[in-house]
Amino acid sequence: MNKIVKKAWNYRYVVLVVLWLVYIINYFDRMAVLTFLPFIQEDLNLTPVEVGQLASVFFFAYAAAQISAGYLADKIGPKKVMYIAILVFTVITALTGAVKNFTQFLLLRIGLGFGEGHHFAPAIRAINNWFPQNEKGRATSFFATSWAVAPAIVPVIVTSISFYFFGGDWRPVFYVLAIPGAVAIFLLWFFVSNTPKEMIAKGRISKEQDIDGQDDSPIEKMSKEEKRKTYGLFLKDFHFYVYTLLLFCQLAVYWGTTTWLTSFLVTQHGMNIKEMGFFGSAPYIIAFFAMLLGGWLMDKVLGRMKPVALIGGIGSIPVLWMLGAIDSGKPALLLTLLLLVGFFVNLNFGSIYAFLPKRYPKEIVGSATGLSNGIGQLGAFVSPLVAGYLVTVGADGSQDFGNVFIFFASVAALSVVCAIILKEKPVSDSVIPTVNQEKVI
Repeated sequence: MNKIVKKAWNYRYVVLVVLWLVYIINYFDRMAVLTFLPFIQEDLNLTPVEVGQLASVFFFAYAAAQISAGYLADKIGPKKVMYIAILVFTVITALTGAVKNFTQFLLLRIGLGFGEGHHFAPAIRAINNWFPQNEKGRATSFFATSWAVAPAIVPVIVTSISFYFFGGDWRPVFYVLAIPGAVAIFLLWFFVSNTPKEMIAKGRISKEQDIDGQDDSPIEKMSKEEKRKTYGLFLKDFHFYVYTLLLFCQLAVYWGTTTWLTSFLVTQHGMNIKEMGFFGSAPYIIAFFAMLLGGWLMDKVLGRMKPVALIGGIGSIPVLWMLGAIDSGKPALLLTLLLLVGFFVNLNFGSIYAFLPKRYPKEIVGSATGLSNGIGQLGAFVSPLVAGYLVTVGADGSQDFGNVFIFFASVAALSVVCAIILKEKPVSDSVIPTVNQEKVI
């Protein structure tokens, strides 16, 4: 390894790419379920309300896991927490192929949410440990593209595997998805450490340049009073809760549209499995570039997340509204609106997760991220559930999603209000022990 990468400041990009690849594998599991959802619904004879419940219960477990994930990432290190997360969601995904009824599926969705929910906050903490302050926006934006790349490629890959290898059967695909989980564990073990300091101690990289934000957290060395003051930096910060509500709206729109997109394409627009795979991937192809653009605008042009959030939120409102109202038989217009939704909904995704590392000291970023993402993920829980009740089912069994996308547009409007209120100035870190101000590399 020393022959490949000599400097810590170069190796951080290797760590970032590996974390990105591993998180794409995380998304393979959840996106496979959403891709096959209309066919699973048919096989298990589920109603739209039951489909909404199954989608939402995943995010309830996912949200609950965020809080413990952030705390554990700060206490025992992000790498160990990610190991546990990957093992759990890999096993649960393989079991999904054998599901027989609503109750079994419900329990597996809870298990999957719990496993995958322990992956995000540790990954953000690891990035925060490896990257300096002036690169956190771009680093988190690149990481965020994992949830643009995965939805772009997963529908095509899993539907192709199902169509060409298993005659259109969705069940064997979930057994196959256990293989990427094993690959993720190996990548994490071989390439990633919690901090540059650990990697240097192992002799894998050389000590040649300082990296701001890489040391282990001194939280455990603090007195109870110091801990209380430190966590109070975000717990008593009004704008932490404004940010959390903004994140709630962001995730509600993203996961609401992602959850119901394949059903929308199959039932309202009459697409088969191959057509659905192509159109279902379209928003996330453009989302990849939108996320990178958002991070670049934050770091290099605007210097803040707030303007990016305003552009994304304001642009999302009309395109979401029009997407739900489009008649079937207009593929060109449908594709155009899907691409616009992918751009505006995802523009702020990378930059939004750079807000906390820029506002708060690194020692509490894991806990702040876990709490905000735990509450914010409730948006992903509420949105698919509400949408399930808004689907209009005709007497002939046809389904109309017009009201569903009006709901998503309304949530995007609320995110704009939050962005207008939000303040981004970094809070004081004077209560952090002096190790926070020291360079240890």
